[in-house]
Amino acid sequence: MIIHTIKELRELVKGWRKEGLSVGLVPTMGALHAGHRSLIEKSVSKCDKTVVSVFVNPIQFCPGEDLDKYPRTLNADEQLVSDAGADVVFAPSPKEMYGEGHILSNDFLTYVIPPYFYVDKLCGKSRVGHFDGVCTVVNKLFNIVQPDFAFFGEKDRQQLIILKKMVKDLNIPVEIIACPIVREESGLALSSRNKYLSDEQKKDALVLSKILFNIKACYNKGITNVSELVETAYAFLNSNHSLEYLEFRDCENLEEKKVADSDTIVFIALKVGNVRLIDNIKLS
Repeated sequence: MIIHTIKELRELVKGWRKEGLSVGLVPTMGALHAGHRSLIEKSVSKCDKTVVSVFVNPIQFCPGEDLDKYPRTLNADEQLVSDAGADVVFAPSPKEMYGEGHILSNDFLTYVIPPYFYVDKLCGKSRVGHFDGVCTVVNKLFNIVQPDFAFFGEKDRQQLIILKKMVKDLNIPVEIIACPIVREESGLALSSRNKYLSDEQKKDALVLSKILFNIKACYNKGITNVSELVETAYAFLNSNHSLEYLEFRDCENLEEKKVADSDTIVFIALKVGNVRLIDNIKLS
């Protein structure tokens, strides 16, 4: 079942609440794949009812990014959601989410702004304002659905950490459940943007997981100096890769690590052709 309006979804959830049922929310931008399915199945196993939102959120795209060409596959998404056992797809329009005229700058629209310390690094450095858009739309979804649990993938780990901070600071009564990265057999992390890659580019994209797995193997052998661990990455890179960052950060607050330990997450972002890809791994 697809619902397009906030009013109709709220009425449905209100009925569930009257029955004493627990509600899970899986926020997505659609173009669903096996990684999303793992989130949905986790919600279905934990909650009585599951809502999957499918909304390509315009305010989290920065100038020059792929808003217009971002894949929109609502019919296929609904089928995957149904097959995974969820109850409803919430697929609002930008007008439904942001109002008549939907002027989407923060000159006219109320935004939720996460702490600068959490967003002035990693993806936030090159995607200025991105996490403002993420926190705003997720906060709206929490207010609309009022779920008991919300499920997010660890592939977008900076996003996950920021959303946990938002929930804590704003006293939002929802528990965020982190779900493991789902990878292809090759090691490539599943992403909607993988659809942009040619077969040859998908081979080039394997460098992300190769670098991360090698760093973890080196750490497990006793190398903890971050500079030494970073150096191991360059053997995997070639002219087909444009490395944006490779950084070691704390798993709770994203503070930079000089010496790797069990609380360290290694974050990587690079471009293969024009496709920007991200990945991460925890060193524990």
